[in-house]
Amino acid sequence: MLFGYSLRPAIDTAKWVGHLLIHPPPMKKQTLNVAGLSVNVFSLEEPGEDGDGDEGKDGRQETKEKKKKPVAVMFLLHGRMSKAEHMEYVAKAFLDEVHQRRKGAAEGEEVLDLWIVTFDHRNHGSRVVDGQANMAWSDDASKRNDKHAIDMYAIQTGTAQDVSALIDFLPWYLFPNEERVVKEWIVSGISLGGHSTWIALKNDPRLKVGIPIIGCPDYLALIVPRAEASSIPISPPYFPKSFVEYVKTHDPAAARGEGAGGAFWGKKILVVAGREDAVVPWAASERFVEELDVGAEGEGVKEVFVEPGVGHTCSAGMVKEAVRFLWEQVLTERDVAAAA
Repeated sequence: MLFGYSLRPAIDTAKWVGHLLIHPPPMKKQTLNVAGLSVNVFSLEEPGEDGDGDEGKDGRQETKEKKKKPVAVMFLLHGRMSKAEHMEYVAKAFLDEVHQRRKGAAEGEEVLDLWIVTFDHRNHGSRVVDGQANMAWSDDASKRNDKHAIDMYAIQTGTAQDVSALIDFLPWYLFPNEERVVKEWIVSGISLGGHSTWIALKNDPRLKVGIPIIGCPDYLALIVPRAEASSIPISPPYFPKSFVEYVKTHDPAAARGEGAGGAFWGKKILVVAGREDAVVPWAASERFVEELDVGAEGEGVKEVFVEPGVGHTCSAGMVKEAVRFLWEQVLTERDVAAAA
């Protein structure tokens, strides 16, 4: 344990694993090399794939039509000291929830297929250059990282840039014959991945939907109390003045209270947090989220789910709430459902 951080992934898989092993969703996984970045892509299999489904003319037509359905691609980003591999169960849990909702959906209600993308953060998993740079402040010299404030912000910002690069190029790797269209780009992430989610949402106008899970949009509100608790001065070399100024002007918190035309205007955002989270306290995000303006009804959507009794972990309840939000706001056509 380093300054309140568990080195285990911030994911509560205990309640999911049994169900997903016994009743796995019909999930397909492919791994792509996108400009040197190893990218995992998860999706639900369509009827008729791998030889399944109806063999008659009608069955073939239905499968062909479904394969033409536009796609919503969601980046699912992992936490600090974790890696993309740890997110596979989370991706399965998301897709299992979508699969269950499909069973009760009206015909034509689901208009987009959800595909989930995972990859390693910078300096994590297969991309580790220096493991020490992922550490925090510590009394143990072997685990101490005096550049923690800079390293963590650089990593989460760099990962947000990776998301934007993948939006540029991933469609041509997935659909080289342009057989599918990516109609919606979504970003979600857990812990450090949640921080990156906020940054990507702010910086890339193509990301219209975001679900930060136990992440924080206000870096200084998060990192300064941590530094003070570790007796780290908020001054150079730990906090260079130019670094602090950069954060103040580039962080999502810099967009606090922006109105029409702001970075978050017109976006659909579900903020997910644990009420008992001591690592990324809800208090560090609360003011920003309260003042966040995404527009009036019909322009943007802002929802907040702070789960009671939950600490710094992505719970099964959080996944259910996230998929509910995606189903209602992105994947389905409400008018079709209402008319059914």
